[in-house]
Amino acid sequence: MKIEHIALWTNDLEQMKIFYMKYFKGIVNEKYENKFKQFESYFLKFEGDTRIELMRKPELNENEAKLATYGFVHFAFSVGSKEEVIELTEILRHDGYVIYSEPRLTGDGYFESSILNPEGNLIEITI
Repeated sequence: MKIEHIALWTNDLEQMKIFYMKYFKGIVNEKYENKFKQFESYFLKFEGDTRIELMRKPELNENEAKLATYGFVHFAFSVGSKEEVIELTEILRHDGYVIYSEPRLTGDGYFESSILNPEGNLIEITI
């Protein structure tokens, strides 16, 4: 069994698409639009079979908003080496993104940093 994809509600679909393409090498599919439901989304594919679905709906109803607010904490991208963790963190800092935690060795043995994406979602960058 594997996780097929992770979905994120977003306010600025295009900005988030560009963020994941530029910094995490995501390959995007064509935009899906459902005019009746006022819904649009992109799937981004990453190394291996990992995918993220970015979704936008101008007005989320109460239940949808609740699903978008509670439960999710972070996800992590593996970049391959300690040096790449440091380098990508510095690139993101230079480009104005919030560094939530500096590159470090954690108590559970991970070398990682944490950043906030353009909409404030926590992303770990690890080996």
